[in-house]
Amino acid sequence: MTTNNHNNIATFIHLSTFSRFIIPFGNFIGPLILWIANKEKSKFVDAHGKEAINFQISILLYAMLLGILTVPFFIFNVFTGIDFMDFNLFNGIHINLTKPSPLLYIGGALGGLAVIGFILEIVFIIKASLSARDGELYQYPLTINFIK
Repeated sequence: MTTNNHNNIATFIHLSTFSRFIIPFGNFIGPLILWIANKEKSKFVDAHGKEAINFQISILLYAMLLGILTVPFFIFNVFTGIDFMDFNLFNGIHINLTKPSPLLYIGGALGGLAVIGFILEIVFIIKASLSARDGELYQYPLTINFIK
């Protein structure tokens, strides 16, 4: 059985991932410090700490993979489609918009996927913190279990 104190600690473990907006790598440092300091107190806190850290590591790997896939599409588009927009405003108004490369669309779609992933990450963190507050275990979707 979990106490209110354990529920609060587990909730703060999940919410501490938002510290990345203030501190670099705060999404790893915050949950890690709270988990290490409190994992001996309760199996509930231990389970939530592991889940939060595993989720953040998984999100980092997914973001790196998406970045590795996305960046080359933009780089190839820059070098092959330099004449995508031709503004010649100093010699008169001259605008030349040619058809963009399909690589730009693929890169843009992958960038849009990254934005959707970021929004889903925030939703999942909030759901996990609410579940921890209510004394329930929560498993993040698509999480790789690095810490067991």
